[in-house]
Formats: sequence, C-alpha cells, structure tokens
Amino acid sequence: MSEESESVSAPVSGPEGITPDRLLHTGASDRPSAEDLVLASGRDVTPENLEWARRKLAAEGRSAIDKQLP
Repeated sequence: MSEESESVSAPVSGPEGITPDRLLHTGASDRPSAEDLVLASGRDVTPENLEWARRKLAAEGRSAIDKQLP
C-alpha cells in the first residue's frame, strides 16, 4: 500500500486508461497546475501539451480546467 496522498495527480489510471475521478481535483481552495489541465483534457503529459495548458491557464484562469471537467 502506498503512503502517497491521492490528492495529487499521479500516473495511475483506471480501466481502459481513464483517470479515476478521485485523482482529478478542482475546487475554490486549490490552484490547478498545467499538468492538471492536460490530464483533465484527456491529453498525454508532454512538453507541448504542458505549454498549451500554461497558456490556457494564463488566459482563462481556473475556468480553463472547470470547462474540462463534468
């Protein structure tokens, strides 16, 4: 059993490569990272996708990730 917190993004996925909801986090008290936005959008974490996410977060703020999550 791992002692790592489940509140951080992790390279763990559920059936068929879908990230479980418990690993995706959003809320008024946290600040989403570029990695969070990449994962929420269903993309692979690559340098190009991280740069896309950084630009999107800079332009739209936290609403960028809110638009990705149901």
